[in-house]
Parts: sequence; C-alpha cells; structure tokens
Amino acid sequence: MFSRTLASSAFRPLFRQPQVLQPRFIGLQLPSIFHARNLSSETRTAIDKAIASAPVVLFMKGTPETPQCGFSRASIQILGLQGVDPKKFVAFNVLEDSELRQGIKEYSDWPTIPQLYLDKEFIGGCDILMSMHQNGDLAKLLEEKEVLVAAD
Repeated sequence: MFSRTLASSAFRPLFRQPQVLQPRFIGLQLPSIFHARNLSSETRTAIDKAIASAPVVLFMKGTPETPQCGFSRASIQILGLQGVDPKKFVAFNVLEDSELRQGIKEYSDWPTIPQLYLDKEFIGGCDILMSMHQNGDLAKLLEEKEVLVAAD
C-alpha cells in the first residue's frame, strides 16, 4: 500500500541558507527561519486511504500478532480488552515503510507511534489510549462507534 519508490527528497527542508550580505548591498534581506517538512501528496493519499480502510486503524511498530515495542503491545492489548471487532480493525506496521513511519507523525502532528484512528478521527497514542481505557471514555467511544464484537 505504501510505495517505497517515493523520492526521499520529498521531505527535504523548504528553506535556503541565508545569503551573506555584501557591504555594498543596501537592501533588507531576512533569512528564512522556518524549517518545514511537507508530507508528499503520494504519502498523504496513501495515509488517507489507510485511515479510511476500516473503522479502527492503528499505526504501530510490528503487527498485532508480534508487536515490536511495548507501547504497540499495550495498545493492542487495550483494544483487545475493550472487545474491538477484528473485522472492523486494521493495523499498519510503520517499520515496513520509512515514508509511512515519518509521514504518519506529520499527518497527525503527533510525534510518537502507535497512533489510533477511529472513524477517520485521530484519537491519540498509547498514553491517551491508556488514560481513556482507565477512565472508561474509550469503552464509551468504541460503543458509540459500534466497533465492538456483537454480543450473542
């Protein structure tokens, strides 16, 4: 889903080194102080599609069966304890694609992984999930969104 063929230059900073003013130059020149990275349109489109692929989407390190970090493992455990329906859940391994790994952080403006999306809305990382799980807000939200395993 996420192409590895995207040019790595897609994330190059959008600034130039300030030019040294020569004494004979009288004009005013202000160097750019903004260091910005822009998400490539290809990566943004791929992330949009990933987030829309299921009601519950988790960007994590590793897979649900073999998480590669404690925070990803905790997030999977929380979703399991809450009773999220596996048919309404998909996970993306950010370790398989460097564009995805950096891109999802820029997309959500959230610096850490894992990241949970619910009905295309960013919920948060492991710390937010843990807090919501403990205070009952996550259970309410998942029930409202109808993403839990149906009771028999």
